[in-house]
Amino acid sequence: MRAGLLVTPRTVTGPRAADDGYWRRLLPVLTVLVALTRVPSFVRPLWSPDEGYLAVQARILAAGGELYRTVVDRKPPLVPWLYEGAFAVFGSGSLTPVRVLAVLAQLSTAVLLASLARRRWGDRSGRTAGVLYALVSIGLNPEDAQAATFEVFILPCTVAAVWCADRRHWGAAGTAVACSFLVKQTGAAVLVPVLWLLWRHAGSPRRDLLRTGVGALAPVAAVALLTDPAGLLFWTVTGSGSYASFTGSELHVLGRGLANAAILAVACAGLIPPVLRGLRVARTGPADLWLWFGSSAAAVITGFHFFGHYYLQLMPPAVLLATAALRVLSRGRLLTAVRTSACCCVLFLAWGLLAPRPELAHSQRLAAAVAHRTRPGDHVLVWGMHPETYWLAGRAPATRYLTAGLLTNYSGGRDGPRVGEKYAVEGTWPVFRAELTARPPVLVVDDSRGRPYAPDRVPSLRRLLAAGYAEAGTVDGAVLYTRRDAQD
Repeated sequence: MRAGLLVTPRTVTGPRAADDGYWRRLLPVLTVLVALTRVPSFVRPLWSPDEGYLAVQARILAAGGELYRTVVDRKPPLVPWLYEGAFAVFGSGSLTPVRVLAVLAQLSTAVLLASLARRRWGDRSGRTAGVLYALVSIGLNPEDAQAATFEVFILPCTVAAVWCADRRHWGAAGTAVACSFLVKQTGAAVLVPVLWLLWRHAGSPRRDLLRTGVGALAPVAAVALLTDPAGLLFWTVTGSGSYASFTGSELHVLGRGLANAAILAVACAGLIPPVLRGLRVARTGPADLWLWFGSSAAAVITGFHFFGHYYLQLMPPAVLLATAALRVLSRGRLLTAVRTSACCCVLFLAWGLLAPRPELAHSQRLAAAVAHRTRPGDHVLVWGMHPETYWLAGRAPATRYLTAGLLTNYSGGRDGPRVGEKYAVEGTWPVFRAELTARPPVLVVDDSRGRPYAPDRVPSLRRLLAAGYAEAGTVDGAVLYTRRDAQD
């Protein structure tokens, strides 16, 4: 009997299914919890280079730029467009508007999880899922959990896909899968549990599969037509072969993966025991949730980078698996899970509020030097992995490639031998040289600071600096070069 309770989803019907004040009581609780856990995101102007990249992209797009043409990235366009829209309404000098949107994304995720758990297992499970998610959602390095970047915005889309499939809304489920993919490619992993639910519960399999497929493909096709179909395909799918290989960086990358997995395990210290206990009691679990967790784990592994923010995709299915287990365990175990998660949440909250961020301080000092040496209309080149320097300085980049990563394959923190000009994304260097010839930057900032993509290991950049630039000073190890003809 206990096993059956854990395996079989239960649909709540009758008076309990109506809104009898349940959401009026739960929504304020979830709102307060999510808002409190996201407080650290508002105490710094910027949390990660990804936020800086998106901010620079948004400014370029607002000035008439085009994705995959005049500014490029390996990501789909929804989040850059989101930044662009927020900047258009509130101005581009602060990330506070997108941080508010990130709070709403996390709140939406918590509410959808609560709704999904309530439909399957009742009111208490709905409250459990929503509260547990709010508590564990910041359980990573703060620069991964507090930044308003791709993975935060992918979460409500992926949960919405399962939520719709659970209610047999197949067209909407497909659309939610498409939105997940258009936020970040790995969002498509949620298609696995959606198809499982379709196979198990479709009324008319062919018709429902068609609805799901149309729902998934139509938004992607529309976005491709709004941008550049060939560019979208290249930058999001076919042009990332070198990026997805970790040859030469195996120990470095695996070490990062294990470290981030350990951090996540601490955050989920309240979830792991009930899941293990539930498996021992029932010897199984909800198949669609395990498929969701497994496909999300595959998404984390894809590309072999193991950045902390990738692990955010695991949290929704993990919370639901814990909720499913807790409903057949004692109330004492439920309270223990919540208390443990709350204590871990406080730990991560303190980390976010108190931990120093030396790279942000470096970028701020470097941006101040760039702003001092240039005028607002000038174009500059920052040769490094911190595109936020452009945004903080208020200066436009001289090239569509906002970091050295696309031009050297250093993207993803590679530290092995497969870093250099010959490992760049195909076709980037001719375009890069043409852009710098047509519009030479007034100032070049070498922010490599001894890393494998330093100019002395990149012949084309070394020749460019030798031919037209003179060293003009340093800032925290970054070397500034001014154009000789500008000096004259």
